[in-house]
Amino acid sequence: MIFKLLIVVLLLAILASLASGLVFLIRDKGQSERTVKSLTFRIALSIALFLLLLIGYATGLIQPHGITPVP
Repeated sequence: MIFKLLIVVLLLAILASLASGLVFLIRDKGQSERTVKSLTFRIALSIALFLLLLIGYATGLIQPHGITPVP
């Protein structure tokens, strides 16, 4: 349960970083590096989430499932 909560928190952090990048882009009009730093942080969070999902699958903490269950 904590593992799934960590995934949701990372997804929310990615969305927050993306939104802050948009705000910095509009507010600064390309005159500062805050937008680049925010989007770089978003990429780092996305890579961390991907690695976390791979580790969770490899250790069996998360199980893939389809739309219809297999009998």
